[in-house]
Amino acid sequence: MSGQGPLKPRNGTVYTSYDPANPPPHPGPQWTRFVCISDTHSQTFPVPAGDVLLHSGDLSILGRYEHLKVTMDWLGSLPHAVKIIIAGNHDLPLHKDWYEREFRRFHGLRKEDPTVVRELVDSAANRRRGIVYLQDHIHSFRTKEGGREWTVYGFPWQPYFGGWAFNYHAEEAQGLVSNIPEVDILLTHGPPHMVLDETLHKHHVGCPALYAHLSKMSNPPLLHCFGHIHEDHGAVVHSWDCQDNSNTPSDEEEQSVRETIMVNAANQPLAVQSIMGGRRIPCGGPGFQPVIVDLLDSALR
Repeated sequence: MSGQGPLKPRNGTVYTSYDPANPPPHPGPQWTRFVCISDTHSQTFPVPAGDVLLHSGDLSILGRYEHLKVTMDWLGSLPHAVKIIIAGNHDLPLHKDWYEREFRRFHGLRKEDPTVVRELVDSAANRRRGIVYLQDHIHSFRTKEGGREWTVYGFPWQPYFGGWAFNYHAEEAQGLVSNIPEVDILLTHGPPHMVLDETLHKHHVGCPALYAHLSKMSNPPLLHCFGHIHEDHGAVVHSWDCQDNSNTPSDEEEQSVRETIMVNAANQPLAVQSIMGGRRIPCGGPGFQPVIVDLLDSALR
């Protein structure tokens, strides 16, 4: 779980722990504040204001319409002008072809209509509220007139485990991750291998193909947000040019180093993590807060 002080990447600041009643002030008009959340599972909680809200999937418990509606109504009520969301493995009907085959395992005889569920999360009404649903698509946006145009890509997939929605086998990984373009912001549901992907059993379960694909980019994302592995919530600044990500570049090299702010934004504690000091930790509570990322509008990839 996270509990660190602010991170200071080259072009920004990252907060994983702060007073929710008094979050860090917005740094000013030359900056864009991104607020990262994930794995909310139809829970609602206070979210700090910002310019852009990023949700990395698991919007619901098991993709029931009524549970997704709770999430969509909550997201619509939040003040962020731009809200980018993707699905996760729990948002079952949003993986339409898979759901048509597998719904009985999760929903028995009360099947959801995938078309109706998709309309709930991806509609003109939502777009008027600033909510953009991405499923293997790229999107461009500005948060202010004349401001920077940011690019974002949404990728709901993650390595196979137990046959959930948006799972892929190892032999399918390269074909899927190769579709991810070079963008400013990347939203995936699952993490890349060895980056905030450690389970309670000390296994690293992130995707090796995703890590390899990002490492080969000339201009990797400034910000990569994901979730899925609830127990490794936090943030790191990952350098793609330092061997084993352990060497510090010289002053001369610093401006050319490719780095990505990596955020595991999972907000729902696992059951074994949900008690701290005899008190139950709520979704979005200590150790699982929304992550605030402030980026300079002039930041280069």
